[in-house]
Amino acid sequence: MKLEGKTAIITGGSVGIGKAIATTFAREGANMVLISRTRAELTAAMQEITQITEKKIVIFPADISDPRAVKKMADFTLNEFQRIDILVNCAGIQGPIGLSADVDAYKWLDTIKINLFGTFLCTRAVLPDMVKNKNGKIINFSGGGAVSPRSRFSAYAASKAAVVRLTENLAVEYKDFSIDINAIAPGSMNTRMLEETLKAGEKAGKEAIAQSLKQKQEGGVPPERITELAVFLASSQSDGLTGRLISVLWDKWRDIPQHLEKIMSSDIYAMRRIVPKDRGYDW
Repeated sequence: MKLEGKTAIITGGSVGIGKAIATTFAREGANMVLISRTRAELTAAMQEITQITEKKIVIFPADISDPRAVKKMADFTLNEFQRIDILVNCAGIQGPIGLSADVDAYKWLDTIKINLFGTFLCTRAVLPDMVKNKNGKIINFSGGGAVSPRSRFSAYAASKAAVVRLTENLAVEYKDFSIDINAIAPGSMNTRMLEETLKAGEKAGKEAIAQSLKQKQEGGVPPERITELAVFLASSQSDGLTGRLISVLWDKWRDIPQHLEKIMSSDIYAMRRIVPKDRGYDW
């Protein structure tokens, strides 16, 4: 098992992608703390996952945008398991949908608080233990609009683009402590966010609705593809890969270990500004 004996914190671990990752991590031998704001959903997820593993699975209801709650989460984990090996920052919301001048400004800000500030807080909370142990794996999540515009989803897009840059920044800060920090671009999975988009109707725009209807009919990205990449990034298979955004759909990530030196000495899988010379222009 690839995560045997490791302790992982998974935020958003009660539903959707987070729960799928938690289930796969359990099969790979990890002990886990599942985090979300809803105790009932956490309890249901824990009961389901414990049926497939003898490893220790515990829950901790918390709002990841609250610094005090996040500090308690980290303290709780260390009390239960004595160390933190893996953090998966999966908790997130889509936020308000519509033209930016029309959406609720406070809901827009809440999206930033949960998706970006929450990722920052959880990461900051586990780093001291990882630094002490000179070892750790942190996995963040990108999303639609992070590397290209996503009309009418400005809060979500802005927050996820910021998460990618935060990932790159933290990777540089902690590279000397053998802490690998990467982000996943998961593609479109059939989760609550899909239903929210469809429910938004005209506010989401014709293109988004058409794409969502097609996805619902044909099915989104299979959870197994996302969880397989998450295991790779959480395990020793990816040692030395840090500060990268890896796409479930488009990147041949299984080949990364044999190209690691070239990747880490370049800006491959990184988010960068395109200048004229990149497109063959001399101005």
